[in-house]
Amino acid sequence: MEWIDAATAAERLGVKPATLYAYVSRGVLRRRHGEDGRRSLFSAEEIERLARRGRPRSQPPELVIESSVTALGVDRPYYRGIDVLGLAATVSFETVAEWLWTGDPAVWRPPADVTSEDDGGVARRAGRAAGPGAKVSGKPDGGPGAKMSGKPSGGPGASTGGGPGASTGGGPGASTGGGPGASTRREPGKGPGDGPGAVRRGGQPWWCEPEEGLRAAVTAQRGLPDDLLPLDRLQVITTVLGASDTLRYQLDRDSVTATGRRLIAGLVDALPPLSDPQGDSIAERLWSRLCPQPATPALLTAMEAALVLLADHELAASTLAARVAASAKADPYAVVLTGLGVLGGPLHGGASYGAERLLAEIAEPRHAARAIAERVRRGERIPGFGHSVYKNGDGRGATLLDLVKQAAPGHGRIAAGEAVLAEMRRRRLPDRNVDFALATLSAVSGMVPGAGEAIFAVARVAGWLAHAMEEYERGALLRLRASYTGPPIA
Repeated sequence: MEWIDAATAAERLGVKPATLYAYVSRGVLRRRHGEDGRRSLFSAEEIERLARRGRPRSQPPELVIESSVTALGVDRPYYRGIDVLGLAATVSFETVAEWLWTGDPAVWRPPADVTSEDDGGVARRAGRAAGPGAKVSGKPDGGPGAKMSGKPSGGPGASTGGGPGASTGGGPGASTGGGPGASTRREPGKGPGDGPGAVRRGGQPWWCEPEEGLRAAVTAQRGLPDDLLPLDRLQVITTVLGASDTLRYQLDRDSVTATGRRLIAGLVDALPPLSDPQGDSIAERLWSRLCPQPATPALLTAMEAALVLLADHELAASTLAARVAASAKADPYAVVLTGLGVLGGPLHGGASYGAERLLAEIAEPRHAARAIAERVRRGERIPGFGHSVYKNGDGRGATLLDLVKQAAPGHGRIAAGEAVLAEMRRRRLPDRNVDFALATLSAVSGMVPGAGEAIFAVARVAGWLAHAMEEYERGALLRLRASYTGPPIA
């Protein structure tokens, strides 16, 4: 692809440079920075296409925020240039979170190569991969100039010996119960979750330290109704952990990264336990808070993949809200609380709860047609289907659903889900998305109601904080303007 500078682009369009940058702010044109970090470059193909089409009609400006965290492709996101589908089921959630927060290639190195202790009291989690510097091809819609493809060459999704796709390693430790934070820590990479399909782990587990905040959050849970959904509990936990953290106003990248580890660990460990954790990873500990039955290695792999697939998704509604909060220099806990407030909406992370209820109505596959028909008759959206970005299908949903099917091929909830998919295809309605796959994982595993929302929320904390770091460093308030449509001004 040919890239041209701003002066050349403006000349070809016959506009002033200021107009050219107005097109960028409205999302009409994309730009990338030159190697010197100062020049703006534009796609010659886009410029020629716009020149043939003519100047865009006047319309309300679209908010465009420059970000290096996530790009959206045709059917999947890319985390700092890495295809998320290549990371799912091969790399731990903790490693992916570190990559989103730091962009440091060291996170992909073997554990022996990462020895320094961070502010959070833990060594950086490391996945097994050739690293994000591997050259990939293709190009996602949201990443001008980035060369990417369906799977990074030699990167985290590559099937190489000892890499993240290797079926070795389970959770880095097993808990013996005794309440939040109590555990017998095993050697990293070893644990009862080891087996075929298990995600390779490295580094040290994350803990909420000091434990005073965690104890306060656990105490706060005891006063809540027993049937409260996990997402509502996470909002309470976030508030208590924030109030207990004297370092919450440290907004430099290293401090926010350390806060992220403590916060995610605290969100998980403060939830009421339903079973004994099989290890010390976030996925294993979260499972024990959402499901009374122990996980099989294959289902735990699906759980870990769900966390990885949902860690970020560019400027989703909750992420935009989180960025606005961060631009006002709200602390990381307030940023996460803002995101949680938006996430629960039925058009966002709450869609998985609606899909859970849909599957719960279908006692047998033959009931699927009736359940869909009733929702169509009432004019309701079918939860877990369709996506505003992925018009031809959500690759995250397909990937996670395949993992769940492999983990429990004969399960009745799989058959119910297949019947729903068949009915949606028969009616030519939108394809399934990641929320439906999340609901299927929850149903097959026997998790508590609302478990899908909780998995989504814990995962997305990683993305919210990555975006918050960009706003902290940008230093400008995100201030949108309204297009006034009210009565004439007197």
